[in-house]
Amino acid sequence: MDLGFFTAGLVTGLREGVEAALIVSIVLAYLTRSGNRRQFGRIWTGVAAAVVLSIAVGLVLFLTIGGLKEPAEQLFEGLAMTLAAAVVTWMLFWMRRQAASVRGSLHASVERALSEGSAWGLAILAFTAIIREGIETSLFLLGQTEAATRAAGGAASTLSGALLGMLVAAALGYGFYRGARVLNLRRFFAWTGVALIFIAAGLLSQAAHEFLEVATMNGASTPLATTAFDISGILPHEGNLLGELLRALFGYTSQPEWLTLVVWVAYVVIVLGMFLRPPTPAPVVQRRPEEETRPA
Repeated sequence: MDLGFFTAGLVTGLREGVEAALIVSIVLAYLTRSGNRRQFGRIWTGVAAAVVLSIAVGLVLFLTIGGLKEPAEQLFEGLAMTLAAAVVTWMLFWMRRQAASVRGSLHASVERALSEGSAWGLAILAFTAIIREGIETSLFLLGQTEAATRAAGGAASTLSGALLGMLVAAALGYGFYRGARVLNLRRFFAWTGVALIFIAAGLLSQAAHEFLEVATMNGASTPLATTAFDISGILPHEGNLLGELLRALFGYTSQPEWLTLVVWVAYVVIVLGMFLRPPTPAPVVQRRPEEETRPA
């Protein structure tokens, strides 16, 4: 078991799992309060379909990569890591914008499905709400497992951590449904968001390394492929527990190329700065005098 890759998978599975569990718990709680518990089966049908499809997508992508030869393998791995970093970046800022309104929009969607009387409207609602989280998780874990394939047991450790994270998320989701205040969601999403930014930066820098390998295989040379510094005598990324942990979590290497170093630093500085910046408050809508005096 590789502790670093296990931890990276745990953070991903917990963060994405909590988002999905929160969505399901909000929908189920609303159905309970509105006297529609009989509709639970359709919600779980939609959830199950989304989970199965997400797993299928992840397996197809993983098996496809396994059949590629050099340099197509390195190119595909680099693209997978880049896509995973892009997906998690989009997800972080989407959740940051939607956090305040997600409960109300879900309630409105449930009410619309109930009023329209569609037999499978709620199943479709649950499916569409979960499939986005599931596909994002599959893509991000794909990038992480590709980064972990060169470490003994790295891919298995990543997937084991992700599974444990999702199980913990499911337990937290039950707590949300029962009304337990087991977690400060704002603080949870803030801290895990920061952790995912550093993990995504590591994926992006490793993608840059893969692209450099492809360029080298094709006879290209660039100053960006030269080593920026070498601190392997102080903190090697192999054969050292701390170095291996940092490598698995954040893409650390004791001998980075200039391109990978620039990519990592630029991503962290730009994305972390934007993520930590206070959100812009929604504009206040001024009511006209006639609206204020109009009878209800």
